[in-house]
Amino acid sequence: MTRYPDIPKPIRSGLVVVDPDHGTPQRVIVLQFNPDTLERSIAPQSAGDSGDAGGGGTGSGDRNEALRLKGPAQETWKFTAEIDATDQLEIAAPDGIHPQLAVLEMLVQPTTAQLRAATRLAQNGSIEISPIEMPLTLFTWGSKRVMPVRLTELSVNESAFDVHLNPIRASLSVGMKILTVSDLPAGHRGADLYMAHLAQKERLAAAARGGGLGAPGLGGAGLPTGRG
Repeated sequence: MTRYPDIPKPIRSGLVVVDPDHGTPQRVIVLQFNPDTLERSIAPQSAGDSGDAGGGGTGSGDRNEALRLKGPAQETWKFTAEIDATDQLEIAAPDGIHPQLAVLEMLVQPTTAQLRAATRLAQNGSIEISPIEMPLTLFTWGSKRVMPVRLTELSVNESAFDVHLNPIRASLSVGMKILTVSDLPAGHRGADLYMAHLAQKERLAAAARGGGLGAPGLGGAGLPTGRG
């Protein structure tokens, strides 16, 4: 068999469940296959309306707020993950891919212990019961993309089953919202991780090669002033 020791092993994307108080990983979920595509949407948090209230415009935004931001942009990610037990025949799978699916589903489900605790508080006459707090989840896509997220969508399409009706192949549509300092309380570990993620973007942006004014046709004349 021909071996290629110099070929690097591809890094897998995945999710890491972290204890927000101590920062210790509680579970690492490695995707069996890296998704072929990623769909990302980035929406700025503008202080003013998007309309233009200037001459001839129809908007009602405040001109003084046109270039101001209230906070970090709201970013969402979507991708499709594949799970296939037939690709791992060397690993015993008496339950099919039930365990892998359950791990992902528990990212958006409270545990039975948490639900029982909330029920006991209600039975004891507690006036206010705080919503159940879930562990901090990180999405990793290589070393340059490690960010706190909240799963917003998990759609499962099971397409093959064994003789016991255990699913053995499934396609999952996963939607996530990147959690920023606007979403998390001050001092939260997730807020620190988001700041590290944003700082990484700044380093990458600084490394990008800039263009000259000549490329967009502004070389000799410079920028227009708007004055006749």
